[in-house]
Formats: sequence, C-alpha cells, structure tokens
Amino acid sequence: MDVDGGGQDDVVSDGPGQQLQNHNQANGIRPGSPSSSGGSNSSGGSIIAENWCNTQVKVIKFNYMWTIDNFSFCREEMGEVLKSSSFSAGTNDKLEWCLRINPKGLDEESKDYLSLYLLLVQCSKSEVRAKFKFSILNEKREETKAMESQRAYRFVKGKDWGFKKFIRRDFLLEESNGLLPDDKLTIFCEISVVCETVNINGFSTTAKVKIPSPKLTEDISNMLESSQFSDCFIRVDDVNISAHKVILASRSPVFQAMFNHKVRESQSNIVEIKDFHIDVVREMLKYIYTDISPNLEKMAGEILAIAEKYNLDRLKVMAEQSLCNSLSVENVCEYFVIGEMYSAEALKTNCLEFINMNAMDVMNNENWIDFVVNHPLLLERLYRNLVQLHRPPIINGSGSRKRPKISYSP
Repeated sequence: MDVDGGGQDDVVSDGPGQQLQNHNQANGIRPGSPSSSGGSNSSGGSIIAENWCNTQVKVIKFNYMWTIDNFSFCREEMGEVLKSSSFSAGTNDKLEWCLRINPKGLDEESKDYLSLYLLLVQCSKSEVRAKFKFSILNEKREETKAMESQRAYRFVKGKDWGFKKFIRRDFLLEESNGLLPDDKLTIFCEISVVCETVNINGFSTTAKVKIPSPKLTEDISNMLESSQFSDCFIRVDDVNISAHKVILASRSPVFQAMFNHKVRESQSNIVEIKDFHIDVVREMLKYIYTDISPNLEKMAGEILAIAEKYNLDRLKVMAEQSLCNSLSVENVCEYFVIGEMYSAEALKTNCLEFINMNAMDVMNNENWIDFVVNHPLLLERLYRNLVQLHRPPIINGSGSRKRPKISYSP
C-alpha cells in the first residue's frame, strides 16, 4: 500500500493526502530515499580502530487510540474530514499530533475506501521525522487490518502522512467482520519519533594499555623452586624438597588428611616418601603446583602409581591415557598388571582389546612367559574376560543382535 502525505521533502504538492510515489511500488517508498545495503570486511580479520564514533539515534515511542461512536451515521461526503483531538507523547513534549480520516475517501480514486492520516499539528522545529502504524481494534480489542510506514517520514507543521486506501468501506461496515462493535470504530496508532542524533567519540585503549600475560602458573611454580615461605619438607632418599602445606592439602585429599590429624608428618612437618624415586616425586609436585602434565613418556607407570596413592585423580587419568596410547606386544602384559594393581579400569580394558587383536604375537613374546609364571591369578582373570569377548551375540527381545560390552571382570 502506498503511503500518502503532504510532506515537502519528497517533491509532493502541498495539498493534503498527496500520493507518495516510491522506488518499490509494493511498499510505498519513492525514489531518492537511501537504500539499505550491507557491507562487510573482505579481509576476514578482526579490525580494531584507533579512533571511533558511535552515532545514537534517540527515538520516542508512544501510542494513541481514537474511538468514533455511531460510525455508520457519518454522512460526510467524499473528501470531507473527521479529526481527533490533539495528543502528544507527554506533558513536556512540544510536538502535537492528531489523526484524521476521510470516511468516504479523499478523492474519486479512493471513494470506496476510508482514508487515514497522521497530522503534525504543532512543532517547535522546522521538521521532525517519524514512523507510524495504524490498525483497527475489533470487538475483542485485538489489532486488525494493520498498516505501517516502511521508514521514518519527514513531517512539518500542518502536513500529514497516511494511507488513502486504508480499508474498504463495505468491508468495514460488514457486521460479520466485527470491526464496528456497537457501531464504534476504534483506531489505534503507534508512533516512533526521531528526537535527536548524538555522536559519541572515543579511541581504542588497546595500543596504549597492554595487559601482561597470565603468570599465576609461573608464580606458583616458582614457589616450589624456592624455599621462601615453605612450611614443610618432602623427604626422598635423604633429600628434602621444600613445600607448602596449604598447596599440598588443597590438591590432595591424602595430604589434607595427613596435615589435619596429629600424625608424625603433621607434627614434624616432614613427609617421607620411601616407595618412589625422587624424579617421580618431583614430577608429582610439579603437577600439584602447576597442573601441568608431567614427563609421562618415561615414567607413566610410576606416575600412575603415585597418583593413585595420593588421590590425584586427574593425574592418574593422564598417566593411564599415556599408557593406553603406548601399548605394544612387548609391554601389554606389564601394563595389564599395572592396571590391576592401581584399579585403572580403562587401561585394563584397552589391554584386553589389544591382546584379543594380537593374541599370537603377544603369546610368542618372552614377556608372556613371565606373565604366566609370575601372575597365575591374573592369567585366569585375563582368560575369563577374553572368553567373554568371544561369546556369540545375544539376541534381545526385538530380535536384534548385540555384542557383549567389553569390561573387565575381576
């Protein structure tokens, strides 16, 4: 539907209700208005400007309802006008508006329609821009037959914009359409007025303020290397390693229990570790202080063992994953024993699958003989689990076949 108006900026005549030609005849916008076109940064990178401006267009939104009683008795001829009272957005608003209709159309072309316009009555500025939406409220007070402007139009005092063919009179007067309950026409208008445009200027602080890289891990690591503020020792092979109770206790439930109770370590502030080499203990402490993965390539088995002892769950999983990734014919039996000793279920399952896929090569390796001789109970468990892998598929109630899930049976 074309938007009609008596505005001055779009080369229309001064008469009320002059039709506005448009560049898109479907939506009523005439040539000369700026079209919206998107632009993008073809470089694909993130651009940070040294100086910038943010333009804020401030808009006031308000609405107005106009009810005309006994509408069917309006006998105005074609071109004659009915006007609402003047209204504004608020008590301090210097803009005054009103609605006007031509019950029998504006001219010969629209004589079978109701014409509807928004008129600027008072304005302290030379012009103002506004968008608007008209609708009729039906017997359920619901909006129907809505029409709205596609952009903000230029209003000057005494000029209007609207729709010459807003709704057909015969459709409006048809009782079954429910648009005139109790013969009352209720027009609802929503208005958005552009008040002012404000530019906010600024500049980027990126080039002027550089945030240093995080150093928490490095600083905590330095605490381990330095004896400053330490309050306990980890003793391995007559070597004392300075440490901090609060860090050890916060990372390991075993250390926490040790320092919370009146045991020898709590009273002497010395924790003796006799069952691990000093290199393994240092790697554990490095993990406790930094959460960084230790040297797993050379001592994953020992790391798994010490992680199990001191309840370092994440470290244990890291070591277990390293062992799973390095399975071979030569070490699979050894790793299966390690998995059994330290309750590493994923490691045991991976060993079972590896042996199942490489059975002949594993049994022909010299380490297999050592495993059979030194771990007869584990051999029996290994055999039982391998048999489980080779069970025939189970047929469930739906008739589908399912392979038993691989899991370790102790």
